[in-house]
Amino acid sequence: MHSEPTEIFESLLTSNHRLTRMAAQSTGSTVSAGVWSTLSVLNADGPRRNGELAKAARISQPGMTKLLSNLIDDEWVYRIADVDDSRAWLIAITDKGRDALFGWRTQLAEATKDIFGDLSDTEWATLGRAAEILASRVGVTEVAA
Repeated sequence: MHSEPTEIFESLLTSNHRLTRMAAQSTGSTVSAGVWSTLSVLNADGPRRNGELAKAARISQPGMTKLLSNLIDDEWVYRIADVDDSRAWLIAITDKGRDALFGWRTQLAEATKDIFGDLSDTEWATLGRAAEILASRVGVTEVAA
């Protein structure tokens, strides 16, 4: 049992990372984690400049430029003029990109059924409350449509 806040958060972060990797691998998807990270940032935070988006998604700026080219071709994101700087562009998520992101999240959740299928109602309630607490502390307000 973890008793110190640092131990609790270390366990949460490590377990979440492992769970996400396990779920992603089980889907068989070849879409990179960078794509989902980028779409998640845009969905949660709104349009961003390339450099800001690269930093938020933890991708190099050259890597982000290449990734955005593919996302624009796939119509998952689009460029809009930056009203604060006419030389710059902002990147925004499209409805198609949002649908892809929410579809991916559903796939990840479905992939965890075998791991969590035997939880009791009490355990589900505990996880539900923990998810609410985490979401409120990190500013998660987005909900799948």
